[in-house]
Amino acid sequence: MPPLKRWSSASLRCGPLRWKRWKKDDGSASLEFITAGMILLVPIVYLILAMASIQAGAFAVEGAARQAARVYVQAPDETAAQAMVARAVEVGLADYGLESADANVEITCETPAACLTRQSAVTVTVRLSVTLPLVPDVLSLQSAAAIPLQATATQTVSRFWGSE
Repeated sequence: MPPLKRWSSASLRCGPLRWKRWKKDDGSASLEFITAGMILLVPIVYLILAMASIQAGAFAVEGAARQAARVYVQAPDETAAQAMVARAVEVGLADYGLESADANVEITCETPAACLTRQSAVTVTVRLSVTLPLVPDVLSLQSAAAIPLQATATQTVSRFWGSE
């Protein structure tokens, strides 16, 4: 069996000298910080913007549905109620910077024949799609990058409503 080869002191001295040459990284910390910071910071900022946009849309839809149901049950008649609902949805969505033309409002009543009867429940549903921020309108990507939101509110017509 051949004898084991031992490391000489000359070979050990050569290794650390070579390592020192590669170990020099003066000035690269700032470059690493900027690179890693951009790679991590840009997606986090976009995530915050997207979540803020979705949350604003959720608040807007919920507030518009609740206010529309409230004004509907307090209206003097059906035609005035429809106009008041349209105005309430418009104002509720405009408070959060959203267009009321994009919203879909549905009104259902407990008694379909007459919504505004005493003690009847009126349900207002508002649907809206919120587009994510910074999505270009190329190849109709905005419709694919839209988050559908829906809110429903129910109010009861007062037992003292009307002149009967």
